Amino acid sequence: MPEAAPSEAEAVLAAHAALGASRPEPPLAGDEWETLTGYLDYHRATLAWKVQGLDAAGLGTRVGASSVTLGGLVKHLAYVEDEWAVRRFLGLERAEPWAGVDWGATPDWDWDSAAEDSPAELLALWEASVGRARSIYAEAYASAGLDAPLACTFPDGGRPSLRWLLVHLIEEYARHNGHADLLREAVDGSVGE
Repeated sequence: MPEAAPSEAEAVLAAHAALGASRPEPPLAGDEWETLTGYLDYHRATLAWKVQGLDAAGLGTRVGASSVTLGGLVKHLAYVEDEWAVRRFLGLERAEPWAGVDWGATPDWDWDSAAEDSPAELLALWEASVGRARSIYAEAYASAGLDAPLACTFPDGGRPSLRWLLVHLIEEYARHNGHADLLREAVDGSVGE
């Protein structure tokens, strides 16, 4: 009997499993765009590496009194990618699954609802969000450079640039990858950068 083709979910999991061996290093002598996007992609790949091969129980593991899980981190960072690229950079409305959430009543929905999703669903959601963000930022850079302004303004009236946003995302991933290190070690003892 011929083997069945892998499902989309299995293909997503396999692609993420390969990331540990192929995590991109940021360029040593790149220009500003290459360096910023290189570090962001390095941190994105680090998150994927930290969750590779885990089942729902592994993604749902908690440490101590914290409610943070690896699955919650993945869904939260999918939200972060879409929130900053689509809503704040382009100024468009949120799409699903974010649009239907009552954020006032459930401000931690992205973290809390991750337990309802399979590992493949979480990774596919995150991967799609990352793909959208990469495309949006590359197009903005090609047309206006790193000074391209976000559509949103801050309460003080300031309008951040694409440069600021990329640094912010690097910080967001770096902080959460520290959480991911601890959580993954609690799951199965795996440690590493």
